[in-house]
Amino acid sequence: MSTTAYPLLETVNDPADLRRLGRAELKRLADELRAFVLDSVSKTGGHLSSNLGTVELTVALHYVFDTPRDRLVWDVGHQTYPHKILTGRRERMHTLRQLGGISGFPQRAESEYDTFGTAHSSTSISAALGMALAAKRRGEERYAVAIIGDGAMTAGMAFEALNNAGVADCNLLVILNDNDMSISPPVGALNRYLAQLMSGQFYAAAKNVGKTVLRPVPPLLELAKRIEQQAKGMVVPATLFEKFGFNYIGPIDGHDLDSLIPTLENIRQLMDAHEGPQFLHVVTKKGQGYKLAEADPVAYHGPSRFDPKIGLVKPATPPRQTFTQVFGQWLCDMAEQDERLIGITPAMREGSGMVEFHQRFPDRYYDVGIAEQHAVTFAAGMACEGVKPVVAIYSTFLQRAYDQLIHDVALQNLPVVFALDRAGLVGADGATHAGAYDIAYVRCIPNLAMACPADERECRQLLSTAFAQNHPVAVRYPRGSGAGVEPLPGLEPLPYAKGEVRRKRSGAPRPAGLPRIAILAFGTLLYPALEAADGLDATVANMRWAKPLDTGLVLQLAAEHDALVTLEEGCIQGGAGSAVLEALAAANVQRPVLQLGLPDVFIEHGDPAKLLAMQGLDARGIAAAVRARFGAARALDERAA
Repeated sequence: MSTTAYPLLETVNDPADLRRLGRAELKRLADELRAFVLDSVSKTGGHLSSNLGTVELTVALHYVFDTPRDRLVWDVGHQTYPHKILTGRRERMHTLRQLGGISGFPQRAESEYDTFGTAHSSTSISAALGMALAAKRRGEERYAVAIIGDGAMTAGMAFEALNNAGVADCNLLVILNDNDMSISPPVGALNRYLAQLMSGQFYAAAKNVGKTVLRPVPPLLELAKRIEQQAKGMVVPATLFEKFGFNYIGPIDGHDLDSLIPTLENIRQLMDAHEGPQFLHVVTKKGQGYKLAEADPVAYHGPSRFDPKIGLVKPATPPRQTFTQVFGQWLCDMAEQDERLIGITPAMREGSGMVEFHQRFPDRYYDVGIAEQHAVTFAAGMACEGVKPVVAIYSTFLQRAYDQLIHDVALQNLPVVFALDRAGLVGADGATHAGAYDIAYVRCIPNLAMACPADERECRQLLSTAFAQNHPVAVRYPRGSGAGVEPLPGLEPLPYAKGEVRRKRSGAPRPAGLPRIAILAFGTLLYPALEAADGLDATVANMRWAKPLDTGLVLQLAAEHDALVTLEEGCIQGGAGSAVLEALAAANVQRPVLQLGLPDVFIEHGDPAKLLAMQGLDARGIAAAVRARFGAARALDERAA
């Protein structure tokens, strides 16, 4: 990407270049950096609002601290584009979140400046504390800085780390980036408390009144400025963070380099003097510097490509309905029919399609904040009392509540429905957000069922099936749209634990010497399976349920065919294909089985269709894998053996 419009920025290829600049030049650098972020994201898509808000903070951190020797740990990582640009990746930003390009999140393999890989929230303080204590143990003088948002700060893991860090003697700084920015509106008593800490209107008003009164008397005004920091103690009692053992400083304006840099330098001196862990409260504005993002930061949280001069526009042709939208509509319709239904989300109202439900049924909607463990146990408690909780959660985030899934829900056999969005590969967000493991980790838990709808219509119907059960059921569906099969308007369920044959082999002479093959498809890969089956003359079964497996259908297909192929957009190890093998073994039926799914590697970001094709999970790849395994020569060898 050309950087001719950014004369100062293009001279900064690493933080050492940044630290050679004069203080007066840093403001111009920040302006160019913000403009570059806007221009870059408008061309690639990605997270925008959060990155516009951290420009000055990023400049100040790399200016004051000796990175990468000093460790910066960014929580979640939505806000790290300025960091990437300043650490040698400016010329690669045009590849952001694309196949073979740089990640949208910090990634250790990508840069020595990305000290800790992250994309899930509330891990930064734990990681930075570990780094700080490891440095102390090794006798190395370095600083560890955790940068965490106000939304992530409300998660339990963050407070577990604070509790541990408050009694640790190490060079740790925690920066609370208070921008009131979360994907869903922030909730909870703790959030209310954070909102009252100094960044609130009360302190600002008190400070400004004093300045207004004293402005005609310059000496007194200067005195007021000197003691302004002390006003904290007069206005607000000891903060929560001080009680945890931190030296609390702030809040300060996160867009004012003249405040940020001296404050960070002072904090560094405090750490040099072994004054214990430090806590800096920084107030920033989401979407800073781009009026459209400032006005609607949620819309600009993760936009696709757009023209910055115009902003986001609705497409002329309405896009196909997504699985998320199907779930959202089902949730509202089922709530109309059954007053026992309540909806729960761990801070993902928009992402999980629950906005309309919240609007229509506010007294039955519960956003528990970034607290997946609590969300699951909270649902379990409600289920004990006769309501029917539906927990809308991304597949990758349910991993964070695995113990609660087992201990609090499944062990007690409670009727909780888990709507698992983002199952399978997720495209631009990459390995950190992939829902690759849900079939495997759900299948091994007693009492817990797993449904795998093939399309939008089945998604709605299988949600109804799940809701009708008196035990826990998970329904997994991918990001975006599927085959485009229009959901039925009613709430009719599909049979529990039953699949169907969608295509029968013709019985004509087998192509290329292939044996009689049946493809058992779990989920949306049914449609490429049907396409591949035309050239293979294979039977195709839409299995629908990974657990309980339709064992009768499996054994029927095994009896009528020479070989089976299992197909799933999930990990092969322990997945639905493994369930088929287990069923065959239990029935003492021997058939060659080809398992197709996601390999035993983490699959990085890129276009979802391309990624699936690279794993051989498109129609062409499926057909090629079947021919490679069961072609004429191999079939003869197997029969000879």
